[in-house]
Amino acid sequence: MAEIQEKASSGKGGKKRAKKHSTKIDMTPMVDLAALLITFFMLTTTFSKPQTMEINMPVKEDNPENQIPVKASNAMTIILGEDDKVFYYFGLGAPEENPEVVETDYSAAGIRKVLVSPRVKSNPKMTVMIKPLETSRYKNMVDILDELRITDTKKFALVDITDTDKQLVKTKLGQ
Repeated sequence: MAEIQEKASSGKGGKKRAKKHSTKIDMTPMVDLAALLITFFMLTTTFSKPQTMEINMPVKEDNPENQIPVKASNAMTIILGEDDKVFYYFGLGAPEENPEVVETDYSAAGIRKVLVSPRVKSNPKMTVMIKPLETSRYKNMVDILDELRITDTKKFALVDITDTDKQLVKTKLGQ
């Protein structure tokens, strides 16, 4: 509350002067209100929920003979290489297929363009197999999973890399 304090008269006669008023503002209610508002916002604020990607892991099959193999015409293989390199080819990578390995990158004109191409999108049975090399980074795996999500690719699998795939990458790099 604000109040005005008046000075008492000195009791001497003489020249009359105008009374001096001093104002005093009590800050206590404003501090109380600020504390109440801070408490209110702390209790009612919801924290942002972390955004995660849902991965459904397959059930481990007891009998491997019951598994249905993927046809080469319905398969696309993406190999994650070192130094943020990405290689892909269509098929299962059998040596008799002699697949054409293409090097690309994680940009919108790179692997995303391949994943939205008619060859991939027009085939509802297309399965994308991701095979990271030992020298690839975790960031590469996150990037390719992001690209699969952006392109709305439903069927994909993380597969161990084979010696044939390593040889295909070495051949592509000219080593």
